[in-house]
Amino acid sequence: SGHFQLPRPQNVTLLSKEFDMILTWTPGEGSMPDVTYTVRYESQERMGKWIKVPHCKNIHRTCCNLTCVLPSFFVKVRAQVKAVSGRFQSPWVESQFKEYHLDVDLAPPVLNVNVKDSLILVNVSFPLATCVESFSWMYDLNLWEAGSEDKKQYEGIFRKNTVTIDTMALRGNYCLSARSSFQSIDLKHSEFSRPVCVLLNHKG
Repeated sequence: SGHFQLPRPQNVTLLSKEFDMILTWTPGEGSMPDVTYTVRYESQERMGKWIKVPHCKNIHRTCCNLTCVLPSFFVKVRAQVKAVSGRFQSPWVESQFKEYHLDVDLAPPVLNVNVKDSLILVNVSFPLATCVESFSWMYDLNLWEAGSEDKKQYEGIFRKNTVTIDTMALRGNYCLSARSSFQSIDLKHSEFSRPVCVLLNHKG
């Protein structure tokens, strides 16, 4: 069309961060301030068929969350982004292929701790997009006395299940921390969450 080509987006990367699949990029060198970006993706099942991402059309930000538009969580996809300004546009720039199920990166769950009588009730919430809530996310929980290295471990708990800990024999300051886990080809784990500590005053 003879239109002046805009600088192409740089560092186009498809990455998984905290349960989401996100395309990120940086503006091309010498980009204008009014430039916007449009994103589309292709899956390995249907090579050559590029599908536009409705919520990432003419956007100003330099990232696009693809999690809930992925056609399958078990097929590799890649994405492209181009810069647009008025009648001008850059060439499309492509990411590498990634597959959600294999490449998903986990975040620690958020702990909710209740002390009732001689029990601690623990449940967790995960910062998940609704489209991936049905996956079998699990978590591991550690309990220890503050200052001690000796941790009691509760492993492989289903995301929505509550852990009940009998505290009758415990006294003092006890801390809890959890990590997300997920079985793909290997068992994956997040980092552990920041400890939540509770004071237990039972005379065991």
